[in-house]
Amino acid sequence: MSEPSLILQDSEYAALADFRAALRGFLAFSEARAGEVGLSPRQHQALLAIRGAAPEQATIGHIAERLILKPHTASELVKRLEALDLITRRSMAKDRRKTLLVLTERADGLLRQLSAIHRDEIRRLKPLLIELLDRFG
Repeated sequence: MSEPSLILQDSEYAALADFRAALRGFLAFSEARAGEVGLSPRQHQALLAIRGAAPEQATIGHIAERLILKPHTASELVKRLEALDLITRRSMAKDRRKTLLVLTERADGLLRQLSAIHRDEIRRLKPLLIELLDRFG
């Protein structure tokens, strides 16, 4: 891997600032929508990670990896989701010692609603994001 050039043009600083502002805007949008249905941003992210996981991959370790959390923090998050009746734990068929995380009907409904709203917002932002990315060459 080559060494990055430490010399940036003013336009590159502006592009980085605009890109970060767009990402932060989307995150603020996402956090607000999650709050409207009674979820914290982290809970929403965890539910999405579980739903988006490949078969037999939705584990506490997967949550930790996808949300960039320490395993014990992910474990506590999973306990809270379970207490809120948003997930259940199921032993894996291949290895009964491992636990698979499964969304409840309630969580599936909330996530479907949030994901449709997020998909539409991403579609709305797509031209801006493409323009911002194109500024990086």
